[in-house]
Amino acid sequence: MIFRGDLRLRWLGLATFGALAIAAPILADTAPDLIAKARAALARGDGLAAEIHLKQAQTSGAKRDAIAAPMGEAMLLLGKRDKAREWLGSGAFAASEAAYGYRMLAKLEQLDGNLPAAGQAFDKALKIAPKDASLWIDVATLRYAGGQHMLAIAASDYALSLDPASARATAFKGLIVRDQYGLAAGLPWFEAVLERDPNNLSVMGDYAATLGDLGRAPEMLAITRKMLGRDGRNPRALLLQAELAARVGNTSLARSMLNKAGDRLKDVPAKLLLDGVIELRAGNNVLAIEALDTLVKVQPSNTAAQDLLARALYAAGNYQDVVQRFSDRAARSDASAYLLTVVARAHEVLGRRDLAAPLLDRAAKALDRPFAPIPEREPVGGLLAAQRFGEAAAVAERMRQANPGSADAQSLAGDAQLALGRGAAAAERYALAAQVRKPPALLLRQVAALGLAGQGAVAVPLTEAFLMQSPSSPIALRLAAAMAAEQDDWARAVQLLDTLRQTGSGQDARLLADLSLAQLRSGDAEAAEATARAAYRLQPANAAAAAAWGMSLAKLNQQPDLARALLDKAKALLGDSPMLAEARKQLDS
Repeated sequence: MIFRGDLRLRWLGLATFGALAIAAPILADTAPDLIAKARAALARGDGLAAEIHLKQAQTSGAKRDAIAAPMGEAMLLLGKRDKAREWLGSGAFAASEAAYGYRMLAKLEQLDGNLPAAGQAFDKALKIAPKDASLWIDVATLRYAGGQHMLAIAASDYALSLDPASARATAFKGLIVRDQYGLAAGLPWFEAVLERDPNNLSVMGDYAATLGDLGRAPEMLAITRKMLGRDGRNPRALLLQAELAARVGNTSLARSMLNKAGDRLKDVPAKLLLDGVIELRAGNNVLAIEALDTLVKVQPSNTAAQDLLARALYAAGNYQDVVQRFSDRAARSDASAYLLTVVARAHEVLGRRDLAAPLLDRAAKALDRPFAPIPEREPVGGLLAAQRFGEAAAVAERMRQANPGSADAQSLAGDAQLALGRGAAAAERYALAAQVRKPPALLLRQVAALGLAGQGAVAVPLTEAFLMQSPSSPIALRLAAAMAAEQDDWARAVQLLDTLRQTGSGQDARLLADLSLAQLRSGDAEAAEATARAAYRLQPANAAAAAAWGMSLAKLNQQPDLARALLDKAKALLGDSPMLAEARKQLDS
């Protein structure tokens, strides 16, 4: 019995030892250890792991004020802003955590749209840690979002001077440089971060997106695959892959990528736009309307979303909605040819051909002119819509003087001057806006202003410099091609337009008509005829396509009756021109 009892005691001792051994790793993690693990999780963007570690730290004795800041950041990463406010809103942070806590509170206020409150929180943080590089990047981000662009650039430069090795400061500088000088200019900054921190998912996302915008799809795809290797449901990587799939027409794969992201992309504007495109292609018009309607409420100036929403409503048979919602936009001088056509067709269905006709005429004029400038797609602004340009210019100037470091204020002031026909003044303001960022639409307006000011020669190097940084930009390619045509450099025009055709504009009748003309002028009449025929088949009512096909047939001395009919059609729509007259002489000779 003693032996048996001793044996039981020995087994009990072994079992207890085993349990203690299993529990040892948990007991070894003190509150400071768990907080350190939470910080490591936050550094890699893992809010869920950070939350778990911080809750364990609280159970292990950590005070609330010691974990309030990191817990607030974890909630922000998880998208739980209400929970984040419970931890951050009171400002009850341990002394060593106060700067961090106020920085997270500022981020929360910024996400909630409370920019003044965010600024106040940042001021509190800066009083505590005036030389924290990461804090200055947050300040730069706030300033940039608030339109204080030059102040944002100054803050980011100061952050880099404080900590040249800071990944956040270097990556933010890459974003600024990308806006200032073009897509390619930003790449070295992202690469510098990834050399030091190859697993930085945020910078990998910026790098991949920039590669995609540059048309370097294979490299972009490789980076997104690495991102998914580290985070199998990374929303940025999945969105980029979905956009690439949609671009090549694989809507089922695009939808699959978005589904993998789940709710992590909810209400992201780029995802909503892609949802609209995918559902439109699939014929799910109601779902497309839902996504696009949500997007235009968030981004009312997003013209691509507005055009697609009009298309979705028309496809769903909601003709009255098309007219009610988009007639005002169609009345504006910057309305796209596509929107004009959709609204016109809706009027026709409703039996209002008198209202449809002028819209169709405007759409045709926007599309028919060979080598015409690209129609402006960004709205000029509500100030100019009132057509009181003198008063609008005065208001825009006051806005510009109140915030001279804002690219938006400078650009709007330039728009007002351009509307008044003051090219030099507009060009000056656009140049100031371009010191902050150079979107393609700004390049287009710069070229227009320089031309109006008699400084067209300046526009050529400006466009070529833009094209070097953003070689796949449709606007820059079209502008450069038009400039090459003006200089009779038809080989260059062919090269640029063919690049554009190969990168996704092969169904654009106007582009094909321009390419045909360039091919004809470069001496390749056979290629010109094939290209023009394709353009005409896409859009028989397009006068430029008719002119291009007629001229190429005349040059080849083929199908003279068809050629003459095409040339007559083009003359009736466009009016006569030396090119058309020359083609008719060839037919008559």
